[in-house]
Amino acid sequence: MSISDIDLTHLPQHIAIIMDGNGRWAKERGLERMYGHQAGADAVRRIVETTGKLQIPYLTLYAFSTENWNRPRTEVDALMTLLVSAIQNELDNLMQNQVRLNVIGNVDDLPEACQQELIAAIHKTSQNKGLTLTLALSYSGRWEITRMVTQIAQLVENGQLAAKDITPEKIAATLNTFPLPDPDILIRTGGESRISNFLLWQIAYTELFFVDTKWPDFAENDLLKIILQFQNRERRFGKTSEQIKSC
Repeated sequence: MSISDIDLTHLPQHIAIIMDGNGRWAKERGLERMYGHQAGADAVRRIVETTGKLQIPYLTLYAFSTENWNRPRTEVDALMTLLVSAIQNELDNLMQNQVRLNVIGNVDDLPEACQQELIAAIHKTSQNKGLTLTLALSYSGRWEITRMVTQIAQLVENGQLAAKDITPEKIAATLNTFPLPDPDILIRTGGESRISNFLLWQIAYTELFFVDTKWPDFAENDLLKIILQFQNRERRFGKTSEQIKSC
């Protein structure tokens, strides 16, 4: 399958991916889990390049959840080291391909070295005009919603916002993802069929795809197949098929 098989006039604007299966991929090969994460970084590069070629504006990757802090300390430390090296190694590619880096999540929880690399890379890529690549780091949907509720409650308590003025639009504008549009596609690799606390508000009408391929093996062809399936789905947003067709 190639890009020529895709309808370039009917592309998703935002793809979100739960990158699952790195550890199991390594285990199947008799390797330590970190080899899977390293291979997963190569998959990130491939998918960023493909998304950029398609001129899809937004790609969001679930890189590290708040729950992942509960993993063995050695693995967490290795992941943080890999994050720093990946940002350093990929920065030139991001610049050449006009990719703008963004991050969501409780970044203050990350080690200082990670925070510094992220801030520097976000600043350096801020004027790029191509794909916006968002990394979800120390992120969870419940953390984000709790943060949003706290902020809105504070506004109400301070008299800056009336309860009657709390709307879905106000909530969306207070989320950590603002001003990103909601994802059109959510992909989870690795054979699991759950959301795992990712973008809980934003995926209300997102098309979901669960694939058996583990993240290190996920390639351009896999992404193109999902986009083709997406293009063959009817997105009704609560309306009937007849209403959609009449539009």
